Amino acid sequence: MRLLIIGNLDGQVAAATQIAIQRGAKVAHAGSMEIAMEHLRAGRGADMAMMEVDLDIKQFIQNLDQERISIPVVACGIETDATTAANAIRAGAKEYVPLPPDPVLIAAVLEAVTEDNQSMIFQDPAFVAVVGLADQVSKSEASILITGESGAGKELMARYVHDNSRRAQRQFISVNCAAIPENLLESELFGHEKGSFTGAIARRIGKFEEASGGTLLLDEISEMDPRLQAKLLRAIQEREIDRIGGTKPIKIDIRVIATSNRDLTEAVKEGSFREDLLFRLNVVNLRVPSLRERPNDINLLATHFAKKYAEANGMPDRPVADATINLLEGMHWQGNVRELENTIHRAVLLATGSEIAPEAIMSPDGQLPQSIPQPPGAGDIGQGDQNGQVALTGQSGASESALVGRTVAAVERDLIIDTLYHCLGNRTHAANILGISIRTLRNKLKLYTDDGVHVPVPGDASRANA
Repeated sequence: MRLLIIGNLDGQVAAATQIAIQRGAKVAHAGSMEIAMEHLRAGRGADMAMMEVDLDIKQFIQNLDQERISIPVVACGIETDATTAANAIRAGAKEYVPLPPDPVLIAAVLEAVTEDNQSMIFQDPAFVAVVGLADQVSKSEASILITGESGAGKELMARYVHDNSRRAQRQFISVNCAAIPENLLESELFGHEKGSFTGAIARRIGKFEEASGGTLLLDEISEMDPRLQAKLLRAIQEREIDRIGGTKPIKIDIRVIATSNRDLTEAVKEGSFREDLLFRLNVVNLRVPSLRERPNDINLLATHFAKKYAEANGMPDRPVADATINLLEGMHWQGNVRELENTIHRAVLLATGSEIAPEAIMSPDGQLPQSIPQPPGAGDIGQGDQNGQVALTGQSGASESALVGRTVAAVERDLIIDTLYHCLGNRTHAANILGISIRTLRNKLKLYTDDGVHVPVPGDASRANA
């Protein structure tokens, strides 16, 4: 991993740097926040910043947000009192590390960053087959298109390919094409020169340049505007890019991996995706199976997540009860592994006995999650439909009659709002369950708000406050 240390730290930098290097990190040092920002703008990148607690951590994090640079910040300093640590956390730091540095503590922090969401857990033959194909193509320089439903693990598969490639020791840069506004995505990818547009206060190196020598992941590429796809195609074909406002092309050396939860062949037919770009990206296709297609992994994943979140939250390490596993294995898993992870995370927090019982995976209002088939004899909770799905209304036969005479837009609105309540207002989780991009969800929610419709905020669990 790439570690950026910011500040002087009264001579403690050398010790912290040495420990980090021994743990496999590539370390850069910036004496001030300004120098650190220049380092990041120049495309040298970082996977984590370790920052002197006396510096303005809050302002630094705001600067990162303004320039759409996403890296975790860990505060460190000579002071070891609880107030200093608490203030650093309130300012936005992920953790506080007291100095002189403890090798075990720094190792734990580095491990938490490098291992976060990067391990694939599997044993089902359907997933084993995809990993086998990934092993075959990883050593090549071919562009790879990874397809699959939201939450299935496409980015993890991309990291796996990179980690097993000849570029494994170089940087892996990811860009979520759905999360960045269209008018900013070009600058994010290709960079810009100072003064090239309003707000371009300094030269900014884009992700193509930052990834040069390594791998660039274009996540959810189907959300990219067709006008920008032409520039992307040229970059992939010619291996050179033009910064916005630049005067000469810049050579790059990258391997491109793209992901999509949509059928790009259909997108080509609709005219929203360039066919020539699809040909360039789809040299090899890795289709990540949905969780429904790999049922043998549910027990393994549930056990893994239970241990992970018990440790992260300081909770007892409770095993997942057999009855709970049976219930989980009967879920439709519209949100795939991500939905399972969120379900187990909540269960770890709600469990009270010696194991994680079925009651712990219920939603905050006492209902079973919507995607769990209704068990026999649970009529008080709600009746399942002909596909075994729990009706959103919780009343037998009510959902069908309630749809008659309503517009598609009204039904869609209620489905989106109900899903948001189910996800406690979490936009990302709701978008994954609904099968739409986060950008599409936010646009619809803005329209609803403008129309005076109450939109649940993070933490909303029921319509009682609507």
